[in-house]
Amino acid sequence: MRTGISLTVGSSDRLRLEGVVRDRSAAQKHVWRADIILLSADGVGTHEIMRRTGKSKTCVWRWQERFMEEGVDGLLRDKTRPSRIPPLGSEVAERVVALTLTDPPVEATHWTALMMAAATGISESAVRRIWRCHGLQPHRYRQFKLSNDPNFAGKLRDVVGLYVDPPAHAIVLSVDEKSQIQALDRTQPGLPMKKGRLGTMTHDYKRNGTTTLFAALNVLDGTVIGRNMQRHRHQEFIRFLNVINAQVPADKAVHIILDNYATHKHPKVRAWLGRHKRFVFHFTPTSSSWLNAVEGFFAKLTKRRLKRGVFHSLVDLQAAINRFVAETNENPKSFSWTADPDK
Repeated sequence: MRTGISLTVGSSDRLRLEGVVRDRSAAQKHVWRADIILLSADGVGTHEIMRRTGKSKTCVWRWQERFMEEGVDGLLRDKTRPSRIPPLGSEVAERVVALTLTDPPVEATHWTALMMAAATGISESAVRRIWRCHGLQPHRYRQFKLSNDPNFAGKLRDVVGLYVDPPAHAIVLSVDEKSQIQALDRTQPGLPMKKGRLGTMTHDYKRNGTTTLFAALNVLDGTVIGRNMQRHRHQEFIRFLNVINAQVPADKAVHIILDNYATHKHPKVRAWLGRHKRFVFHFTPTSSSWLNAVEGFFAKLTKRRLKRGVFHSLVDLQAAINRFVAETNENPKSFSWTADPDK
């Protein structure tokens, strides 16, 4: 039976322990451990230490012994304990990975943690740990679209060549239209964002018409020529080409990057092109609109202004788009192509 213990604390150790007790940012477990040692060194009995610190007799004795064996550093360090749950063997992880890469044996498109746990006899959390360790995300997928254009490589190099090495004395414009932009008005006003609460927007809305934005992005300086029109036929496209023709200096050649929308290849558009010799069209490969730089501008417009916008009328929507174009032109950023077209 233990009857008592005598602790001697050196001056340097006492300074460290007193510093821990005074430190407001110190962990509480370190503070009461230091208190136990300081009280013991001052001759305070075990029962009084228990009363002052609120700890059990076994706890007081444990930290007294730890200090005698390892000093102050021992008080500030917790010894690691073996997990009560034995680790899974490598063969279990290998089986989970192998099964994940196969189709599930039920009417499902992919494995879930619950299904995998039932199939392998381990917990869902263990399944998730294995998936995380091996970078597996069965619930996610990535869409892709392959172009079947027989001249894909040639068109790709043509367009990318305009981005990375534009011709001298010429303007390179990335042109497209964003059609069916809806002027949506919410049936009830939403609540603004507050600390700890997201902003709100009612699910119900009222349609107030649609507009089409024709846009031409100058890849050299990042400015945008934009026009709202009710439709997106060849007539409206020719009107937009006339807008471009009026705004681009007459002594500059105009190279326009376009997708393969039928309007862009209409006979009347080709006739207009024949009358305006300084204009040259460069078509992206089929199913490759991502190659058109103006799509990035459309994405930014949608994300920043349209997606959560409230528009009481079509005029309100068109005015908002025009303001966004104007703000873009106040602080334009040139387009820079960095990807290798051969990869």
